[in-house]
Amino acid sequence: LLKACASLSNFHYGQTLHSTIIVLGLQFDPFITTSLINMYVKCGSLGDAAQVFDQLFWSEALVQDVTIWNSIIYGFFKCSHFKDGVVQFRRMLLMGIRPDAYSLCILLGRCGDGIDGKQIHGHIVRNVFNVDPYLETALIDMYCCCDRPMDAWRLLDKLEDKHNVVAWNVMIGGFCENGLWVYSLELYTLAKNEDVEFVSSSFSSTLSACYQGEAVGFGAMVHCDVIKMGFGDDPYVYTSLLTMYAKCRLVEDAERVFDQIPHKVIELWNAMISAYVGNGFAYEALDVYRRMRLSKIPPDCFTMSNILSCSSMIGSYGFGRSLHAELVKREMEAEGVKPDSDIMASVISASTGLENVYLGCQIHGSVTKSGFEMDVFVASSLIDMYSKCGFPEMAGNVFSGMQHKNLVAWNSILSCYCRNGLPELSIGLFPQIVQQGLYPDSVSITSVLVAVSSIAALLKGKILHGYLLRLKILSDIQVENALIDMYVKCGLLKYAERIFQNMGQKNLVSWNSMISGYGSHGDCLGAMGLFDEMKRSGIASDEVTFLSLFSSCNHSGFVKEGQNLFQSMRVEYGIEPNMDHYVNIVDLLGRAGCLDDAYSFVRNMPIEPDRSVWLCLLCACRAYHNVGLGEVVAHKLVNLEPSRGSNYVQLMNLYGEAEMWDNAANIRALMKERQLKKSPGCSWIEVRNRVDAFYSGDSSSLRTTDIYETLSTLRRNMKK
Repeated sequence: LLKACASLSNFHYGQTLHSTIIVLGLQFDPFITTSLINMYVKCGSLGDAAQVFDQLFWSEALVQDVTIWNSIIYGFFKCSHFKDGVVQFRRMLLMGIRPDAYSLCILLGRCGDGIDGKQIHGHIVRNVFNVDPYLETALIDMYCCCDRPMDAWRLLDKLEDKHNVVAWNVMIGGFCENGLWVYSLELYTLAKNEDVEFVSSSFSSTLSACYQGEAVGFGAMVHCDVIKMGFGDDPYVYTSLLTMYAKCRLVEDAERVFDQIPHKVIELWNAMISAYVGNGFAYEALDVYRRMRLSKIPPDCFTMSNILSCSSMIGSYGFGRSLHAELVKREMEAEGVKPDSDIMASVISASTGLENVYLGCQIHGSVTKSGFEMDVFVASSLIDMYSKCGFPEMAGNVFSGMQHKNLVAWNSILSCYCRNGLPELSIGLFPQIVQQGLYPDSVSITSVLVAVSSIAALLKGKILHGYLLRLKILSDIQVENALIDMYVKCGLLKYAERIFQNMGQKNLVSWNSMISGYGSHGDCLGAMGLFDEMKRSGIASDEVTFLSLFSSCNHSGFVKEGQNLFQSMRVEYGIEPNMDHYVNIVDLLGRAGCLDDAYSFVRNMPIEPDRSVWLCLLCACRAYHNVGLGEVVAHKLVNLEPSRGSNYVQLMNLYGEAEMWDNAANIRALMKERQLKKSPGCSWIEVRNRVDAFYSGDSSSLRTTDIYETLSTLRRNMKK
């Protein structure tokens, strides 16, 4: 029981046991006394430990039992009372009690803290005739810790048992810690020659020496030894291997080591996360963290420290807050604090930033157990969490199970459906808010307007606009911006202009929406004019502004103006272009037939081009029948995403339009061999207040034959 109290650091229960021991008259038993002292030491109460010891000072047990002395000496050293520990050791000698190997090991472990290791070594030579192997190892460790590794080597040479693996491990680690990594590697080789039977801990110091000295070749040899000696499935050895490769900047080798272990311990996960963080791959580190959570491995403080570093690397304040919330939740659980509905809602809200549905389900389970599932704010937070994790069905289940729904809950589910590509559900739910006797606010209206915009449901948008005029909440800038966006995307630019001109106050979103509207309707001069007006009004532009301007130039064929804007973006406005900006410039040059300029622009990009850049250039090559450059670009695209069917279709179409039928047939055969298909295109159309979706090659309509016959007639007439 005392050992259990010591391991759990349960001081109060230990005191209760102490009282029971006194009542039973067992306080002078040497074994019980030793356990009591150890318990108090490990609970951090050195005063109580010393009091137990002092009560025994004149007892026969104390005179005869060195174990009791060892426990109090160890206690003083553990609590950093080094002088008191040495005093007790000397008192023990004065009382004629001979120290055992453990007593001397305790002292040797504290050399450098006011204790002369050579004096202890001399005492051992004079008084200990049969030196214990552990004592020899402690001596070697003492010399290594006291920056005298060569004295440790001399001791190693004198060892009778050259197969003492602990001594070799201490030596290799000691030289490595002293920066003498070359000697560490030499010692590893000597140990192999002595046929020392290595244990899993034998490799960590050697591999540490490898990355300190950037001895990758030696590290690879140790990797081979690990496999030969049967440690190929040891996760702790592989953690050291992974760290070695990562510190040597060989991230791909570290990844291979990580993938080879099927059952991963927390140390291995941490090592892989640390490897990515140390080499600047923040997003990859976050992906490993996500996989770790999916594997139901709870993170420790080392994990959290690394992931917080990732959060700062990518500038994700929200993600960092989510991690902080999780740490607070754990501390609450450790302290036995029971959460209320406000705390539960806050925890769910914070965990939403992690976008980990499995963690969210665990929290949902805790909510259900705690009886807070019917709380409207907790339920709304759950809806928001499932929404941002991409599970609208689960969000819908939570919403349906709510007995009382307030406007916050309705807004959460509207936003959820809109965010997850289900705009029809969002639009369909909106009338129910009014039927429930609630008045929609700007959040509700904005969500539905975004849904209307996404499927260009103009009639529903106009009905909603009329409803807003009756409610008299059009003065809300967020709603006005959403209306502008809706009319722009539904093709009624004049309506959007009227709302924009009548706005009492305009923010950056308002200007960007209107500039984008002019651009998407091919009025580049209107977009440029509005941009100049925006500058005169004192509104600072951002990345979205320039994206809209590039799009305007793109649709109008204003190549020189677009290039000038791109140059001024960084130089004059201090805005760093992102991938979307590069895509627009490539598209601008490509549409104008400047294919060589576009390709040169892509090759000189400061960031690695993604699929959208290459696809844009390939479409331009198709339009201008440039097969040579098109092949180069298509192969870049296929190498980037070899399992995406649409990439192969683009190349096949390029060959088809150039009448290179054999090449096109080869691509089709390759797609068939790899079982690749292109996802069909999808469009929406609103007819008689109903929105219908249809796909390329769709035959689901009852009037499919009539539709395709009409299309054929239209094509023939267009050709004429």
